[in-house]
Amino acid sequence: MTMSFLGYRRTDGRVGTRNYVGVLATVACANEVALGIANQVRGTMAFTHQQGCCQTPPDLARVTRTLAGLGCNPNLAAVILVSLGCEGTDVASVAAAIAATGKPVEVLAIQESGGLAKTLAKGTLLAQKLVMDASRIERVECPESDLVLGLKCGSSDTTSGLAPNPALGLAVERLTAAGGTAVMGEVTEFIGAEHILAAQAKDEATGRRILDLVERMENRAKAIGVDMRGGQPTPGNIKGGLTTIEEKSLGAIAKAGRAIVQDVYEYGERPSVKGLVVMDSPGREPELLTGMAAAGCNVIVFTTGRGAPQGFPFVPVLKVTGNRNTWETLVDHMDLSVHEVIDGSESMPTAAGRLYDAILGVAGGVTTKAEVSGYFKAMDIYVTGPVI
Repeated sequence: MTMSFLGYRRTDGRVGTRNYVGVLATVACANEVALGIANQVRGTMAFTHQQGCCQTPPDLARVTRTLAGLGCNPNLAAVILVSLGCEGTDVASVAAAIAATGKPVEVLAIQESGGLAKTLAKGTLLAQKLVMDASRIERVECPESDLVLGLKCGSSDTTSGLAPNPALGLAVERLTAAGGTAVMGEVTEFIGAEHILAAQAKDEATGRRILDLVERMENRAKAIGVDMRGGQPTPGNIKGGLTTIEEKSLGAIAKAGRAIVQDVYEYGERPSVKGLVVMDSPGREPELLTGMAAAGCNVIVFTTGRGAPQGFPFVPVLKVTGNRNTWETLVDHMDLSVHEVIDGSESMPTAAGRLYDAILGVAGGVTTKAEVSGYFKAMDIYVTGPVI
């Protein structure tokens, strides 16, 4: 049976699950102004970060591509880019990429506008108009195949690989079978189990690219004398009962279920195929969630054992745990629990069905705990080079 949700159909054909006006800082030096505008106007969401200046050309190119991807995300009806005016980010390219989707985009330059106060005043009035225009857009019925689902796990413990991750894996199988898209990142959490995920690829070449991502990630660490296989699990994982990187990774890749990996992408790159795809990214929340939003995810599911609270400014993040204690103590952060699978009172398919229903509910406008609490501001863009 085909399922649906009420979403915002954009002019480029993609579907948003939210309808914000994005206020995106194009460089760290513009963060205060972007936040100031967003704080003044309801219906806006600011994205701030620590990049965009004094970086190597490859990193500046990545920042430019990522900001363009964020602005193109279908959860934004319109975008205001807040620039300082002298950054290394290619602001014109970002604006052009966003405009190509058909949505309104405006650029404010702090230096040209005359400083903080004048830019805030100009940006606030502009944001008010864009929000009013966006409010006229109505939700319409959209098939589940319009979902682009981001997959994330964090603060994992022994329950993660036993309940929430496998339940999410079954949901991913269901979504991809229905023609939807799922984006899996966290290359650092493939280590030790990468050969299993590679075996799920559609062909040998795609599997090889998964292995190459892991090797590339490890080589970056080795270049500064660090063995990543010896640095995992994290202290939090160990407190949660995980003993080896292999144990952690086996649980992490369970989020993919048995879905076939259709393609492999660079950080923040929008998938051009449907189905399950792998995206290069680290495991840390600020950079990983940003990459998924830039790739076009309109909902993200974040499984957690001990309790990770982070959301994202304009993509709803659904928090799922399999730890009864976390569910009972972190009530202001957890959206769904599948701990019943562990205590034997619920089957895995039933839990996966509840999760799938929750995903569709969030896509249709149900608010997540991270959205209610506002726990989504500390984001960043993943770069690999030095500050210069």
